[in-house]
Amino acid sequence: MANILVIDDDIAICKLIETALTRDGHVVLTKNSAFEVSVNDFKQIDLILLDIMMPHLDGITFCREYRSIIDCPILFLTAKTMEQDIIQGFSVGGDDYIKKPFRISELRARVNAHIRREHRDRHQSLILNDCVFDLSAKTVTIQSNVINLTKSEYEICELLARNKGQIFSLENILENVFGFDSESDISSIRVHIKNIRSKFNDVAECPIETVWGVGYKWK
Repeated sequence: MANILVIDDDIAICKLIETALTRDGHVVLTKNSAFEVSVNDFKQIDLILLDIMMPHLDGITFCREYRSIIDCPILFLTAKTMEQDIIQGFSVGGDDYIKKPFRISELRARVNAHIRREHRDRHQSLILNDCVFDLSAKTVTIQSNVINLTKSEYEICELLARNKGQIFSLENILENVFGFDSESDISSIRVHIKNIRSKFNDVAECPIETVWGVGYKWK
């Protein structure tokens, strides 16, 4: 059994795919627009079926924007058969393509084959709304934009994010991130928080909230 995400603006095709793959024992999530998809939908997904020709946000652009945080195979669904279109799909991170109209037996065979042989190294990720931590690479992206954090700034963000909702005092942050023997003081934590907020605010609202008189928490 696998968790499969289908993104196609054709409702009838989504229903057809869902029915067929559900019979194979898979769990299928369908979206009729790429705009309906959030990074939270990528959690525990084993394979994505992605239509190329969609209004507003096409499959190629979607794949280019999100491939860095998607670890599973992506199979394009496309009526296009030009070699250049296929090359473009592979260049942005696609693993395979299925031409429309397709036989449902072919779709099932392709999907099951990719699931059987998938040995891609998974990134260890922490996903909180639109914010994605790659815990292996020590990077943070929000709305597909990489936040250029220093090592200390990243460690502060990861500490707060892993403990979402928990309030940490300046002393708590200093001890957890830099250790008891650190030569830094709590004033340096204030500076780091200020810098983190500035970098996040260039892209979106910073998820670190001040709890006055107490400390900071991840919203």
